[in-house]
Amino acid sequence: MKNSLLIGRLAGIRIFLHWTFLLLLGFLVFAEVRRGSSSGAVLASVGFVLALFACVVLHELGHSLTARRFGIGTRSITLLPIGGVATLERMPEKPRQELLVALAGPAVNVLLALIIYPFVAPVGAFEGIGISHSAVGPGFLMALFWVNVMLVVFNAIPAFPMDGGRVLRALLAMRLGRPQATAIAAGLGKLIAVGFVFYGLFNAPFLVLIGIFVYFGAHTENVSVQHRELLRDYTVGHAMITNYLTLAPTDSVQDAANTLLAGSDQDLIVLDQGQAVGVLTRPLLMAALRDNRLTTTVAEVMSREFDTVEIGDSLAQVYARAQRQPNAFYPVLENHRLRGVIDQGNLTEFLTIRAALSH
Repeated sequence: MKNSLLIGRLAGIRIFLHWTFLLLLGFLVFAEVRRGSSSGAVLASVGFVLALFACVVLHELGHSLTARRFGIGTRSITLLPIGGVATLERMPEKPRQELLVALAGPAVNVLLALIIYPFVAPVGAFEGIGISHSAVGPGFLMALFWVNVMLVVFNAIPAFPMDGGRVLRALLAMRLGRPQATAIAAGLGKLIAVGFVFYGLFNAPFLVLIGIFVYFGAHTENVSVQHRELLRDYTVGHAMITNYLTLAPTDSVQDAANTLLAGSDQDLIVLDQGQAVGVLTRPLLMAALRDNRLTTTVAEVMSREFDTVEIGDSLAQVYARAQRQPNAFYPVLENHRLRGVIDQGNLTEFLTIRAALSH
């Protein structure tokens, strides 16, 4: 993942650390040293931040593993200074499934708080069951207990796309349908986000970042859902490009450059006996030209790993897939034969036309 460091895997899910997280740790160490803290205090502060984000990872893992039960995979979990983000392959569209996935993260924090609570409760309340407060570091655990409590409380705020907002959207969708429920939840989320920003400007600058994240997250999700609703009754065959340029594996890089200049295509499909065997993207072609490989065959520089779609696939699902892939470009197949291509550009054009007609 761009700008992120892979630090491990949990339950088969890649865990990434965004580079800005390192800035947070660096700032924390700098602040402690400037305050004159001992090396032990500095290490304790860093250890607490790491423990806090371990709770965040477990929170996101709760979402991910619940989504897996419904056949939805998770590509990665990324740790940011403002929290964690689980990148699901897609969001559950059934309200009950979304409700359970949204609740699973805070439920993990509730469980963690319950596990920690006996170690931080008044000693007398747990005499006789053998728990020693001094042995487990009550100050550290007390702070960790309240962190999990605050994560539950904070995520309960109905600011879409936070967990509370997704719970609200799921509950509304049971009566109103997903598009209208999303519009309502996103509108409330944006309103709360503006409140975060104004309050944060004068009291807690950290809330400004969260407000911006919530505002644009709500806007993006609402636009995506409304677009998928417009495309719901259409298949790839309705929107695909049928006038496209192709290459043969034996064509040269110079031939490919001439073909690219002859049309408006950015990516070219390589055909062998009517079947798509590769894709020559513009970056791959430019790299070959910079290396002066004009006589090299297309087969040597093309990408053999590319995604395809079927002509009868749901256009709404292909749109959602394309949203997660920058510069999406798919050959369209019917019975393993190339019938057209579809990319982000013509998806946007088709959406624009459908939106205009719907009004």
